[in-house]
Amino acid sequence: MTLPLIEIDADLSALNTFGLPARAARLATIERVDQVRALMAEPGWAATPRLVLGGGSNLVLTRDFPGLVLRVAIPGRRRVAEDERAWYVAAGGGENWHEFVRWTLAQGSPGLENLSLIPGTVGAAPVQNIGAYGLELAERFAWLDALDLATGEVRRLDRAACRFAYRDSLFKQEAGRYLILEVCLVLPKPWRAVTRYGEVAAELAESRIAEPTPLDISDAVIRIRRRKLPDPAAIGNVGSFFKNPVVEAHCHAELAALYPALPAYPQADGRFKLAAGWLIDQCGWKGRALGPVGTHAGQALVLVNRGGARGEDVLRAAAAIQADVWARFGVALEMEPVLI
Repeated sequence: MTLPLIEIDADLSALNTFGLPARAARLATIERVDQVRALMAEPGWAATPRLVLGGGSNLVLTRDFPGLVLRVAIPGRRRVAEDERAWYVAAGGGENWHEFVRWTLAQGSPGLENLSLIPGTVGAAPVQNIGAYGLELAERFAWLDALDLATGEVRRLDRAACRFAYRDSLFKQEAGRYLILEVCLVLPKPWRAVTRYGEVAAELAESRIAEPTPLDISDAVIRIRRRKLPDPAAIGNVGSFFKNPVVEAHCHAELAALYPALPAYPQADGRFKLAAGWLIDQCGWKGRALGPVGTHAGQALVLVNRGGARGEDVLRAAAAIQADVWARFGVALEMEPVLI
């Protein structure tokens, strides 16, 4: 076993897409599982605070981290198997998610195209159960291998074991317990286009594409996301900052009577999912700023770092938005990113 490269008093500002200032007592870059096991053999491992870090695109840092940050950089992409029902493709936890999606399309294994251009790593995707434009990761999930940071055991977890829910999973519920090594996805045959999401259908219609290919859908999603969402490389953000709230049917009925234009999506359990961005927009927050943090002019659901923001500035802006939405609609907004 070989220890990984370790940086002392590491600057994390470039390792979170919000660009928030913070430092870590130690930062280890992980490329192989044996490097983690070497760290686990060190005295004091059990008592050391740990943070598993992917692309930092779903993270709000409010302070320096006093322990060990494990930055996952495990590489690799492979075709695991193929049968008459599906393609099976896998990637290391450190692979860039969007690049992996485009690689699967180039390999002739479609099925992830609706999840194009989502920032972050492959290993972080199951943590959040990422989803966009009519598709969630859980719908394409086969298994993953994860290292239990308490025992050193590598466990293969299937969909049920991962406890996927809307923007939730075992890995958020038991934060810090697992480091995801590799993720395998199942891409069904025959391929069927997922175009039920209105913006995707409209984008394809605008391009006069009646029978889209997987690449057509990926390109359409990329165009939509680039129009609506700021590039983290240009302006700090973590994408959608609040979850779309799910409310009981009676609550939806009351709100719909007051606000006929309210976007709402019926759920299998009889509840309704509301559009958080619409609620925030109706409260006058689109493009508005509170100090160095504001909402994006093109999408009220996205908080941005206007320059020099700190973690407390983000929390202050988020709390103000939550208070306004609650006061007007009686709906509680829950933050989507992980708060440190």
